[in-house]
Amino acid sequence: MSSRDVVLARVRRALADVPRGEGYEDVPVPRDYLRVHGSRTPEERVALLAERLAEYRALVHQCAEDEVHLLVMRLLAEHGTQHVLVPPGLDPSWMAAADPVRIHDRAASTARELDAVGSVVTGCAVAIAETGTIVLDGSPDQGRRRISLVPDHHICVVRVPDQVVDSVPEALERLNSVRPLTWISGPSATSDIELDRVEGVHGPRKLEVVLLSE
Repeated sequence: MSSRDVVLARVRRALADVPRGEGYEDVPVPRDYLRVHGSRTPEERVALLAERLAEYRALVHQCAEDEVHLLVMRLLAEHGTQHVLVPPGLDPSWMAAADPVRIHDRAASTARELDAVGSVVTGCAVAIAETGTIVLDGSPDQGRRRISLVPDHHICVVRVPDQVVDSVPEALERLNSVRPLTWISGPSATSDIELDRVEGVHGPRKLEVVLLSE
């Protein structure tokens, strides 16, 4: 039994004595909301994603398949990375020119060990143009959720235009709800009551998104 099943079973037990009206389980959920705001070409969709990411203070780069290894090498060097986390299913060609020592995603790694890693490079599950959001689902090219939350620098590669959708409803149709989904809109940031912005509290202070043209 998964953790999700355990939680849902507890909810059902807690609500066991709550009266329910006839047909309670069969109440239809309306799905007539607007799924996409306007009509965009794939190029316009990618351009909007780049614009929204930049608004969230992510650094956006665009490159072709045969250039990505050089770009990743340059981004790691500019950040001064000495150790980089690499998910097991990451395309090896992306790291072909990288100099830092590669640390593999292991269940036994402690938070202290992960905090000593300068950068992490991942793929993504889907990217949402309207909200400038990158979604990770724990697939082999993305690794465990924590590897994208602890290191200070995250390089995320998005294959465009195939992995880019217009809206959140379209993204949900591509995602598996039982997987560990991480929704990322720019680098980690929070603010106090006086709106003083602080970055890096809940994740990496620096997010770089590579839009990889296929």
